[in-house]
Amino acid sequence: ILSPTFAQDRMIYWSYAQPRDGGNGTAVARGRLSDDLSRVENVQVVFQVKDTYDGDKHFGSSLVFGPDGKLYITIGERSDKPMRPTAQSLASHHGKVIRINADGSVPSDNPFVGREGALPEIWSYGHRNPQGIAVQPGTGAVWSIEHGTRGGDELNLEKAGANYGWPGAAYGIEYSGDAIPGATTTQEGTVQPVYYWDPVIAPGGMAFYDGAMFPDWKGNALIGGLGGKHLVRLVLQDGRVVGEERLLTGLGERIRDVAVGPDGAVWVVTDEENGKLVRLARR
Repeated sequence: ILSPTFAQDRMIYWSYAQPRDGGNGTAVARGRLSDDLSRVENVQVVFQVKDTYDGDKHFGSSLVFGPDGKLYITIGERSDKPMRPTAQSLASHHGKVIRINADGSVPSDNPFVGREGALPEIWSYGHRNPQGIAVQPGTGAVWSIEHGTRGGDELNLEKAGANYGWPGAAYGIEYSGDAIPGATTTQEGTVQPVYYWDPVIAPGGMAFYDGAMFPDWKGNALIGGLGGKHLVRLVLQDGRVVGEERLLTGLGERIRDVAVGPDGAVWVVTDEENGKLVRLARR
């Protein structure tokens, strides 16, 4: 993603799976895009998860700058059953939404700053594999989406210090068809999703529409469907979903991410062996 002050500093930020001794982990770096667009200079790692794990799933990870200028990062819980409880541990970055300053330092108003045994970068916890995060125009609210198991993909309104329940609270079942051990759809002290899908769409990236080309979509959430192979448009009203439309269903490809261009056109990128960049525009 671009720095909020990209026009002045030309800084870009990206997340990646960082190789480490004994495994890997999600990390975030930043660097300056050269004037001729040919290279990224002065690369600096600004965040890396504390935990190293030898796995190949559920890294997260999407980035967005909030209206407060803070960088929000989604982190998965690495999927494997022994790792699931880390989503509930404040001593782990797994299964969390992280909030840091642009330089990687910790904002003093983060909810767990100063709490013994808690990592200060944590903004919210109890997530499974959140792969999309976006800021709602007008309200400045931060929303995230995450993969459920078989059933239970979630749309969540991010709140400081909130527990979103995984793995104890979840909508869905194991991929095997068995119940998720010990899980219920609600659990005291956890926040319910604003919306969930069953069957799942397997959500990729997320953006809010704030363009002029499709005025009827103003304020709607656009979400890539990987498993569903479509683009989801959600109509939000007073913090609730009141309508849903499936777009690009004839494309037949896994939609990884979505963005809105300066002219109001919608861009999606597909996650295929021969992926496509698609522009959705009004004639």
